[in-house]
This record gives sequence, C-alpha cells and structure tokens, in this order.
Amino acid sequence: MTRKKLLTIGTFDGVHLGHRALFTRLEQLCVKYQMRPKVLYFPYPPKTILSPRPEMSVLSTPPEKKELLKKLALPAEELNFQMYREYSAENFFKKVLLQKYNGGAILAGPDFAFGKNRQGNGDFLKAKCAQLNIPLEIMPFYDGEDGSKISSSLIRKTLAQGDIPTANLMLGRPYSLEGRVVAGQKLGRKIGFPTANLDINFYKLLPLGVFAVKVRLGRKFYRGICNIGFRPTINTIQSVIPLVEVHILDFKGSIYGRRMEVFFCDKIRSESKFDSLDALKRQLAQDKKTASALID
Repeated sequence: MTRKKLLTIGTFDGVHLGHRALFTRLEQLCVKYQMRPKVLYFPYPPKTILSPRPEMSVLSTPPEKKELLKKLALPAEELNFQMYREYSAENFFKKVLLQKYNGGAILAGPDFAFGKNRQGNGDFLKAKCAQLNIPLEIMPFYDGEDGSKISSSLIRKTLAQGDIPTANLMLGRPYSLEGRVVAGQKLGRKIGFPTANLDINFYKLLPLGVFAVKVRLGRKFYRGICNIGFRPTINTIQSVIPLVEVHILDFKGSIYGRRMEVFFCDKIRSESKFDSLDALKRQLAQDKKTASALID
C-alpha cells in the first residue's frame, strides 16, 4: 500500500523564515504520523497572475524559488495555477490534495486559501478534515525578532521602503536578484564608473535607490554598487520597470552575456538628479567608499 503524504501547499514567495518554520514542522509531523512530506507550490502568487499591474510583485522568481526549496531537501512540486484556477475548493481538496497527491494529513499557513474565490480557507479545511478524520494543523504566523509577524507581503513592503537589513533578517538570507548582463549605452564608462546592465524578470520586486551589494560571477564574489532607478541625470529612461545597473568595485573585464547574481547588503541613498556630471562623479566616488564600509 502506498504511504500517505503529509501535504503543505502555498505560494512560499521568498521562502522566508516563516516558510522554513512551516517546513520544519512538516518534517516533525511526518515522523508523528509516519507519512512522507510533500510541498506543493504555485510558481507565482495567484494575485500576481490576476493583477492588472503584476510587474515587480514577487520576492522570488520560479527558478529562484525552485532552487531555494531544493536547498531545503524537501520533495516539492510546482502547481500550474491556470490548470486549477476554476476548481472549486471542494474539487481541489478532493481531486488534487486527496486523490492526485494521496494526502493523508495537511499542514497549512495561517492565511492560506485555495480554490476559486479562495473558498478553501482555514474554516473549510477544519470542517472537511474533521469529516474525513484527516489530521490538520494550521500554524500561526512566525514572529520576527521585533515581534512582528513575518510574511511575504511585509518583506515586500520593507524592501520597497529601503530597509534592506530588516528584510534580510526576515528572509534569513540576503535579498538577491539575478539576470544576464546586456549591452547598455556605456554612459557609466564615460565618467569612470562602468556599469553592467541586468535583464531582470518582469515580476521581480526591485527596491529603488543605490545599494551596497555583493556580486557573484560564476564562483567568484565581488563588492559592488547597484543602482535601481530611472537615471534622472543622464538620459532619463521612460519606463514602468526601472533600470538595474551594477558597478563592480575594482574590476576590469568584459562580462556581456554572463549571468550575475546580486546580493543586497544595505541601502546607501535614494536616486537623485545632479546638476552636472562632475557632481554625479563626486557622489559616485563617495558611494564607492560607503559601499566598501557597509560590505566590510
């Protein structure tokens, strides 16, 4: 007889400390009930897919989320939201959780809901699981060091406000983004601060400003400055999505076409419009010193 699975299902955007506490509890309950764990997740939050303005709304892209879950060594499977979006809570519970994935027990977060119009909430689960004698546990929010309830939405808000250290604490790791280096207008090179322009996933949340960052190229790490914005001083860009430019400190070499991962350490300042190129160059020189101090 096939062993039953203890299921948890969610979006797990950012795979933050709260999610990891849930996964730890999942493993504990698997021992208790002698079941196998299974993590089911949506690659993008359903509200992102349904939003008229979905840009810059996720902490982790599908490849990033897949890698983060892989590191936790738990069996995880991606769910196709479009396939299930019209399922009622009743159908999703019966046909997906019980029949397709052989669910024998369920662990859920405090605010998770499934099925059309989010009808499969905590009350629905309690009633159905009690009716079928299926073990159910709904975990409370995980508290941060300051007592705040850690959630993906709070981390998004914190990043948007530029509070990188607090966001990193809630994530349990530095916030990062990854993209391929693409050709730009080479304006930074003309003023002595060459930058790499990154092609970033449309949905990835991008905090605005100038940041001290660590940069990974292949297996090597470097210190750097990342500017995310609309370049108000030189050739302002007219776009909904800001430009991501990275200056690697004390680095020479062509990296066009290579993939780069950027890890955020702290915010240096907001993006500003300068009266002259000389004023911009002086500020960039100061940013370089600030970044070095923050990263060290």
